[in-house]
Amino acid sequence: MNIHSLVMADGSTREDKKECILSAALELFAEKGFHGTAVPEIAQKAGVAAGTIYRYFASKEAIVNAVYQRHKSQLLASVMADFPYDGNARAQVHHFIAATFGFAKKHPLAFKFLELHHHAPYLDDKSREVEQSVVAMANGFVEQHEHNKVLRKAPQGVLAGLVWGAMVGLIRAGWEGRCTELTPKAEIAFEEAIWDAVRRPDTT
Repeated sequence: MNIHSLVMADGSTREDKKECILSAALELFAEKGFHGTAVPEIAQKAGVAAGTIYRYFASKEAIVNAVYQRHKSQLLASVMADFPYDGNARAQVHHFIAATFGFAKKHPLAFKFLELHHHAPYLDDKSREVEQSVVAMANGFVEQHEHNKVLRKAPQGVLAGLVWGAMVGLIRAGWEGRCTELTPKAEIAFEEAIWDAVRRPDTT
């Protein structure tokens, strides 16, 4: 259907209103959490009537899943853009860390939201499928370089969890003013520390 046929009485389109709803939901979910956010609050922030939301989303769960899928996919796309598939493990770790920090600085609300809603019980099958694709990619990277004897051997999920947990902790500490901001110098120091933690002792 041509979007121009969906112009509303106030001059906006259905897509405009949907985007307003998703943007408002992202902000509220990131700041107040899923359970602390009511649909009328989303409507008020989006500048639409509460009943209007249900023309686009069947429930609050449908809204949170749409927000999750959008921003998790954006994070994955940011990491995979120009990924050095032919590079060595060190180059790939550098790219992953730089891309993730870049996304967190450019989209702080989205990153905060994704961490607040990680593995949340109200995520639907599609959202979990997006999450599993990210986990599978991380585990595949680790397994490949464990096999190549570049990364230290550990049970599945340990090294990926170490890297991700440390990144999230540093980003959160910066937001809360408990440590330095993510300056280039801080990112280099973090990356070197992470590399020393995950590499085999006999690799450089």
